[in-house]
Amino acid sequence: MGRLHHWGPFLFIAAGLLALFIASQIFWLWKIREWKQQLFKRDRYRWLRAGLDVAGAAVYLLLIWYGFFGAHRAHSPITMTPTNALLHAPFSWWFFGSLLGFLIYLVARSLGLSLELILAVVLWPFRARHKRESESATPLSKEDATASARPSRRDFFRQAATAAGLVPFAGAAYGILYGRLNLKITNPRIALPHLPRAFDGFRILQLSDLHIGPFMTAREISKIVEISNRAKPDLIALTGDFVTWDARTQYAVVEALAPLKAPYGVWGCLGNHEIWTHTEDSITRLFAARGFRILRQASAVIPEGRDSINLVGVDYETENAFGHFRAGFVHKYLASVEGLLLPGMVNILMSHNPNTFDRAAELGFDLSLAGHTHGGQVNLEFLHADISPARLVTRYVEGWFGKRGSQLYVNRGIGTIGLPMRIGAPPEITIYHLARGTA
Repeated sequence: MGRLHHWGPFLFIAAGLLALFIASQIFWLWKIREWKQQLFKRDRYRWLRAGLDVAGAAVYLLLIWYGFFGAHRAHSPITMTPTNALLHAPFSWWFFGSLLGFLIYLVARSLGLSLELILAVVLWPFRARHKRESESATPLSKEDATASARPSRRDFFRQAATAAGLVPFAGAAYGILYGRLNLKITNPRIALPHLPRAFDGFRILQLSDLHIGPFMTAREISKIVEISNRAKPDLIALTGDFVTWDARTQYAVVEALAPLKAPYGVWGCLGNHEIWTHTEDSITRLFAARGFRILRQASAVIPEGRDSINLVGVDYETENAFGHFRAGFVHKYLASVEGLLLPGMVNILMSHNPNTFDRAAELGFDLSLAGHTHGGQVNLEFLHADISPARLVTRYVEGWFGKRGSQLYVNRGIGTIGLPMRIGAPPEITIYHLARGTA
């Protein structure tokens, strides 16, 4: 009974989403049928209509089968394959477009109906007068009859709602073909009051959430590495989620990242996907063989002459017990690194989950580097401040935050998870410029 109570909210949400998805499929398939009949309405096209019905049904069923039953069975290649290009990407486009488009249609249609009601009330006196006048007038001419047969206001609102519902399909195409590869390099200035003079101007480059796979291939990661090396950072921080679901891809992602170079080294921490794929130990060893050090509840002093800063890394932690096998669950954030802070020194934390920031500020970390959110990945905050999937798990979605003299920066990451698209959350390389002073 207790287990059922624990899963109750999840089952309720899943059932609601399934019902919404089924309704959206019925709606859009009916719309496609209407458009097809309008386009090929002559009898001579009946065989073409039948052929399109058969071909469309076959393609639709194949995409649905692959998206819900076939995709998870395949291993995760590190190059784009015909299956990914012809099935995975189209399914993602259709899934996102049809679901969000249906929701937008419902909202737009509701607004249209409300506006229709308001106009009907406001215009009722004029329509009643017009009706009386028309009853006493002569019969309609051919031109007047044609004018009266024009689409009604209701048809206009219905068509406008449908047009609004088509926008997400265009957005999904943008996110798949361009948005997920539209790399941005950000250069935040991080002012730290106690930063030693020797580190004034020190540059830390952060890469996060690479998620190697068919939509972030080893070749694409190699391009990211080249861009990173050209920036000539002093130190490189890797903040987790190198793999996605397939443990075998850890070898390829480490190989792709191996050419990274920085005079003060390449350091990192692990993300939740390293826990889920049980690669925490193995990928740490692979990185170590390349000269990279993954800090797991550990610290390292970075010296510069007589001065130094303290770099701390922690595995993925969450206080939310609901999740994938309770991975990374802790009763208290950062309990394992409390003793790693060095008083009187600038302490920088690498933690994949930005939700550790509140505790990091309490402990006195000067700066936290995080990822995990992908900036929402499909981020519609340009429409409303709260329309971001990442806000379901954190209020620290992307960018800079400050609290109690401590600072956090959440990197949007490089790869994608689930749907291979980015909208309003371009992939990011962050280069921090440390400076003496106050934030």
